[in-house]
Amino acid sequence: MLTAVALAGCSGGTPRAGPSAHISPIARAPNAASVLRCSTATAAAPHLAAGLVRLSPVPGDPFGVAVTSDGHWSFVSYLSASQGGGDVGVFATTGSASPRLVHQIPVQQGLGMAFTPGDRYLLVAQGTGAAVLSVPAAEQGARNAVLGTLSSGGAGHSAFGGAIEVAVSPDGRFAFASLEYSGEIAVFNLQRALASHFRTSGFVGNIPMGIAPVGMAVSPDGDWLYATSEVNRVHQRGPGAAGGAQGSLSVISLHKAETDPAHSVVSRVDAGCSPVRVVTSASGGTVWMTARESDMLLGFSASQLRSDPSHAMIARVQVGEAPVGLALVDGGQLVVVADSNRFQQRGASSSLAVVNVAAAVAGKPALVGYLPAGGFPRQMELEPGGRTLLVTNFGSQQLEMVNVANLP
Repeated sequence: MLTAVALAGCSGGTPRAGPSAHISPIARAPNAASVLRCSTATAAAPHLAAGLVRLSPVPGDPFGVAVTSDGHWSFVSYLSASQGGGDVGVFATTGSASPRLVHQIPVQQGLGMAFTPGDRYLLVAQGTGAAVLSVPAAEQGARNAVLGTLSSGGAGHSAFGGAIEVAVSPDGRFAFASLEYSGEIAVFNLQRALASHFRTSGFVGNIPMGIAPVGMAVSPDGDWLYATSEVNRVHQRGPGAAGGAQGSLSVISLHKAETDPAHSVVSRVDAGCSPVRVVTSASGGTVWMTARESDMLLGFSASQLRSDPSHAMIARVQVGEAPVGLALVDGGQLVVVADSNRFQQRGASSSLAVVNVAAAVAGKPALVGYLPAGGFPRQMELEPGGRTLLVTNFGSQQLEMVNVANLP
């Protein structure tokens, strides 16, 4: 059993403030999440038999992971302290017991990743935008696998710009990069950048966010972009309503963002302390999010986020310490959450929390138990077929394979 630790304040550092954002007062609503204090209290639950767990070494600190739709290749972005930059590792996932590193593609600073439709291109967050890789060329280890760079430029960005996650519109025409240090999401016309062979980056403009925007998820119908910000600007001068700085979950009109990013935010709700990652259910009806410094998994009704945001929260589950990445498994019946323990809280450990979706939505005890993880599990991706979950262990330089086919 994992032992709960005492309630405490936020354990992370204060995110950097960026330029003032335009937030329509009628679009902004408090939510039941505002009662979630910053906390290091974790939930006790049994350790689960994981079945198969394999670990593959990564020559750096792994961040993102993406798997091709045929399941033959896994791409892992990682930071390399010795090189002062990063790489994208190309792992063969067939013909061996564990993913096997076969190629390394140098990038400026590889963080979050996303494929375009058909796995033709891979976007890797870096600088003030993203590097764009040819997937077939990367699979062959070609030197020209990096085709070009999307960059929003602009003054006030850090040396790296703080791009941390990327997302792609379902038609593959537009790309989005969350800029953690400037409090914005950069929008790019990817089709235009590719057509110009990157003589232009296709930069359209920025979506104003709160402090430290990180996670993004596009709705299955392609109409909405959900994005997290670790701290609301309205709370940056003092504690939130419940004793800690609240973050937010924003609903963005994806089509409006493609033409008028500055006015594309439809609604914004409080979402606990340091919300960092977000995914949607396969139907798009539910939006799941991790509140890292509330030690919570939160669920929201997608329709109510737009129509009645103050009542949009439909589930909240206490999990392990400092949850970050998350993935739906077992046909969407379970959520696996990466409890990173990134701040090394005393008495806590890294783990993968397993949550029952139906129980969570019904307001019943929903934490099934914990699976093993390496140091600082960060991101995760489910392989085609749904039996194996890949997890990047940032703190122990490992790519983890977990059999999730027989979870309770």
